[in-house]
Amino acid sequence: MASSTPTPTPTDTTPTPTPTPTLSRLRRIASITPRGEFLAPPRMTATAVRLFVQVCLVVYLWRGLYANTSSSAGLDETQAVGYAVLAVLAGRIRGLDRRAGRDTVIQHLHFGTIVYWYLRPMRPQRYYALRALGDQVYGFGWVLGGYVLCLAAGVVAPPDSVEVAAVFVVSMLLGQLVLYYVMMLVDLLCFWTLRNESALLILVFAQNLLSGVYAPLWYFPDWFITLSAFLPFQATLGVPLSIYVGRIGVGDAFGQMAIQGVWIVLLALLTRRLWDLAGRRVVAQGG
Repeated sequence: MASSTPTPTPTDTTPTPTPTPTLSRLRRIASITPRGEFLAPPRMTATAVRLFVQVCLVVYLWRGLYANTSSSAGLDETQAVGYAVLAVLAGRIRGLDRRAGRDTVIQHLHFGTIVYWYLRPMRPQRYYALRALGDQVYGFGWVLGGYVLCLAAGVVAPPDSVEVAAVFVVSMLLGQLVLYYVMMLVDLLCFWTLRNESALLILVFAQNLLSGVYAPLWYFPDWFITLSAFLPFQATLGVPLSIYVGRIGVGDAFGQMAIQGVWIVLLALLTRRLWDLAGRRVVAQGG
């Protein structure tokens, strides 16, 4: 009697498609940091007090510097004070502190939890972008509220025209994109320099100094201004604030915004390549 060999059942080798995150899930990811802020009222109160103190200090500082002069470096007192106040407010756009929740890139690398960024059904670049988007939208809320109060108090003068306001808004958005890629570049460097808290602080300080956060770049020596022109930092904040206070005219602003666009493209290509290289350094051991 002949034995029959069972016919093997064909195995489906088609890879399972990666589920696409729903809009509500994307919104929840983007709102992680803002929700954490809303659940900690003392943190929001501390932020409001800190902003108030910072604005008061820079107002008194710059008014004191202009006590014996009407103009310096091409700026009068109103322009200088307005620039300084707007720089303080703009710091809240990306000034959220994730260290308390252990949600910075360097902390994830230190504790090994960065591997979960690569195990989710979402590319780590996209997750990083969503978190940054939520941070910036929440930060813009603080900036808008502070700006309205400063306008009402007469600390900041309104833009000279609707055209200036529109160009400023566009340049500010471009500057935030440049800043997003600059900060991403700093975070990606953590994949190669695992214990670099001091280096990160130096880079953040350099970014603030060269972008005009501490003071407008026109107050610095010529060699410093020339050096900063070859770096992307002043495109993050110095350019849009210069447009607002009238140091850069509307006619010249379009050339500056074109430079901002070039920096966005270059930094986007560079960080995309670094994300691919960084993924090769992530190793998961065990099951």
